[in-house]
Amino acid sequence: MAHSYLVESLDDASVGGDVVLTGAEARHAVTVSRLRVGDPLRVGNGRGLVAEGIVQEARADLVVMLTESVAHHPRPVVTLGLVQALAKGDRDELAVQAATELGVDEVVPWAAARSVSRWEGPKIEKGLTRWRAITREATKQAVRAWGPEVGGLATTKAIAARAGGARVLVLEPSAEVALSAVDLTGASSVLVVVGPEGGISPDELETLAAAGATPVRLGDSVLRTSTAGPAAIAVLSVRLGRW
Repeated sequence: MAHSYLVESLDDASVGGDVVLTGAEARHAVTVSRLRVGDPLRVGNGRGLVAEGIVQEARADLVVMLTESVAHHPRPVVTLGLVQALAKGDRDELAVQAATELGVDEVVPWAAARSVSRWEGPKIEKGLTRWRAITREATKQAVRAWGPEVGGLATTKAIAARAGGARVLVLEPSAEVALSAVDLTGASSVLVVVGPEGGISPDELETLAAAGATPVRLGDSVLRTSTAGPAAIAVLSVRLGRW
């Protein structure tokens, strides 16, 4: 498999032309991945453009690839989003990483009522920067043509407002409808809402349901907040014909 890297500023590429890695990407390619002249390389911009070719020059500050093929991958017809409640430790980050590798198109951090972790003041931008770095690295790891967007910190009301344009599915162990059985006919966007360690509060469930969101369950077991989102993304990927 070719090494995969992201150059967000890569807006075009052509067969026979050069694609260049500099800075941290070049340093990682040469010193960590041990990329050498003659190795295959894949470079994308995270927005559907993917160029593949052979490394012509490999230094710690510069990698040059001769492009052999260029592909433009369309976005999925139905997009998948994950609303992940903030959680203590690295459990929310684990969910974001795994969901990105599994193909999620959007990640939204949620300040849920029962979230132990809190992003306030400077912590908001710090947290967003951290999640965006995680999705970027996971996009490379999974060799994805499209990386997910990471939205701003959302409130419950903001999530409820999304139900007007997206199919919002709230993971709740006591729900009567199984995720595998929910009707997705006509949906252009599906948003999975995952609560924190203590679960989603009754008030939040009521607010989301009143806005049109659907409570759904994942089997008979209760999954950790770090596991539930990725599991739901996997199920929906099958339901939507992605896998």
